[in-house]
Amino acid sequence: MALATTFAPDGTALDVARRAVGRPLCRECFGRLFGRLGHGLTNPERADRLVAALGAAPPAADDDCSVCGGVFSRLGTWADRSVRAAEGFEWHRFTCGSRWDPERLAREEALWTEVGTEWGESIRSAFNRELGKLLEKRTGASGGPDDPDLVFLADLPVGRVELTVLPVYVQGRYRKLDRTLPQTRWPCRRCRGRGCDACGGTGKTYPTSVEEIVAAPFLTAAGAEGGSRFHGMGREDIDARMLGRGRPFVLEVVRPHVRSLDLGALAATLARDAAGRVEVLDVAPANARDVVRVKEAAPEKSYRVGVEGEVPVAKVNEALLLALGRAIAQRTPTRVAHRRSDRVRTRRVVAARVAEASDGRFTLEIRTEAGTYVKEWVEGDGGRTEPSLAGLVGVPLKVEFLDVTEIHDSEG
Repeated sequence: MALATTFAPDGTALDVARRAVGRPLCRECFGRLFGRLGHGLTNPERADRLVAALGAAPPAADDDCSVCGGVFSRLGTWADRSVRAAEGFEWHRFTCGSRWDPERLAREEALWTEVGTEWGESIRSAFNRELGKLLEKRTGASGGPDDPDLVFLADLPVGRVELTVLPVYVQGRYRKLDRTLPQTRWPCRRCRGRGCDACGGTGKTYPTSVEEIVAAPFLTAAGAEGGSRFHGMGREDIDARMLGRGRPFVLEVVRPHVRSLDLGALAATLARDAAGRVEVLDVAPANARDVVRVKEAAPEKSYRVGVEGEVPVAKVNEALLLALGRAIAQRTPTRVAHRRSDRVRTRRVVAARVAEASDGRFTLEIRTEAGTYVKEWVEGDGGRTEPSLAGLVGVPLKVEFLDVTEIHDSEG
């Protein structure tokens, strides 16, 4: 008997089937009692083989099923609703989910207990899979959980499909040449982005940002409804330049209608429109995992720092030798205390040297651990950073300019 090799040679499956025969179950729901037993069969095919082996009457009509109520016979309707929900969006990969009446799910669990099955496949799992198969056939798109473009959620109690459009991700490195640009959009503190007299109705503290400049051509090309999110590997101060190979970032384009973007052409548009302010290098496709990688990275960074202070260079060199490798206790700086938790962070200066010096001024080239507040390490921040370079040389110091010259993310 084919059933013996397909299901359970010991006949346990037949015992379960005997207890299920006569209940108002459609072929799908009868077969799902054995959904995790055997391979290569649909649930209705499992039902047909079991019923034939028992010589029993066929399962109930779909609409009379006490578990699904005929839902599986209406899969075509749910596929139609899904396709309509996705109109206007480009998509190549998708996944399906569903929301069910808790009472119906409880009814299924009670049935499993009553018949004693160990191989039941949930109604949600079977519905999601079968809807996905039907959508694949109708649209040519690929269903599955990996990196979908769209997520269809069939809300069965309500009778509609909810659509989630996954973002398009683009990665690269940016060089910031303008000392007036914040990294991301900075809402007006007074109106919190709503628009007021203080911000001229823009809702912003600064006219634009690296994020807005970089995102503009991508948002237009993608027809994005939800704007963008910008994920940088750290951030520099507004008045600091970002030089060298640039800072790694991932741009998240929210709810795009178009996903097939010509990144080369968009990079060229960006280079033209942002000339003199922002340069973007190494533009490439990305995904959500790249956001995690960028946000969790903690590479060392190199800086060029212009310092004002009446101190001999020899004394500065002596202080740098004392500072190298020494633990620095940095309490949250005064300038960011309003938006960051007040705590003490321990950091280190890895390398430092005086690159240039003139009367009352000198330029440092330093390399620090991630998260080091460089301005505060130079100036001391009223004793909130200890030790500081100002404290070691014994005279007040002031940072005139600061450039990030390298993000050491690719070393090792």
